[in-house]
Amino acid sequence: MSNFVDYVKIHCKSGHGGGGSAHLRREKYIPKGGPDGGDGGRGGHVIMRGNSNEWTLLPLRYTRHIKAQRGVNGAKSQLTGADGEDVYIEVPLGTIARNEEGEILGEIMEHGQEIILMKGGKGGKGNEFFKSSTNQTPRYAQPGLPGEEGPVVFELKVLADVGLVGFPNAGKSTLLAAVSAAKPKIANYAFTTLTPNLGIVEYRNYKSFVMADIPGIIEGAAEGKGLGHRFLRHIERNSILLFLIPADSEDHFQEFKILENELRQYNPDLLEKDYLVSISKADLLDEELRNEIQKEFPETIDLLFFSGVSEQGLTELKDVIWKKLHG
Repeated sequence: MSNFVDYVKIHCKSGHGGGGSAHLRREKYIPKGGPDGGDGGRGGHVIMRGNSNEWTLLPLRYTRHIKAQRGVNGAKSQLTGADGEDVYIEVPLGTIARNEEGEILGEIMEHGQEIILMKGGKGGKGNEFFKSSTNQTPRYAQPGLPGEEGPVVFELKVLADVGLVGFPNAGKSTLLAAVSAAKPKIANYAFTTLTPNLGIVEYRNYKSFVMADIPGIIEGAAEGKGLGHRFLRHIERNSILLFLIPADSEDHFQEFKILENELRQYNPDLLEKDYLVSISKADLLDEELRNEIQKEFPETIDLLFFSGVSEQGLTELKDVIWKKLHG
């Protein structure tokens, strides 16, 4: 079973507000002390908080219900009830929360960022609040207001500088393993990668960037075939896209167009991102074959050739990526 979880649904409930007090002051030498009931405390909020030490939504996977504490009722002597304790839901950076209708409640982009998903109910006013010249002894107080309740969907979109886009067996996992310390599962069959793998790629002078190996696309993914939207949403957060076409493909340009079309159908904005097109497994090619493949593509697309196995062309690839990211 994978330890990467990128979608969870939790029923959340914020705290009910505490009721106001309708107390009337009665002391030995003050027979008509009047109202002195305090206000009720606010119910606890349900809060989503960013945590850069978290990489997946796995800790929330088996959480079905989250409930914040009720506010404490007001008391005599104008004592205000304590607020209910807030509940914090720790999530990785790149997490979006949506309500039942699909509306975005908030998006976590920074460590420590907090977003209130459900506000606690307000505490009721005590009878001291309602005292006036015409009503000097109010015998009523407000009840606390109920909190909010409903399902919240948490969805993680991987934050990375470079997102690898390609069919299964395009060599994405091999590339990630070659340029970073990541250890993705590598084998020669469709959907080797069922979850995104992240790797820190070291560059010159102690610089680095983050590369994400996104699960392989199959034609029809935008309609939900294969892993469908589960992987396409991760591509939305990548700064640039690196298309990988294997050298042993039957039609390199056609494969690129299919990949491009899947992204367009899912979200046309993805094609406005900067992208690079590369030919993987280039150790299978001689100079003549490289030229033939380059001719399949328009002149505006300058192909990058590399091999994750032989590590040929990897330095040049990193140079071009770095220039694209920081040029």
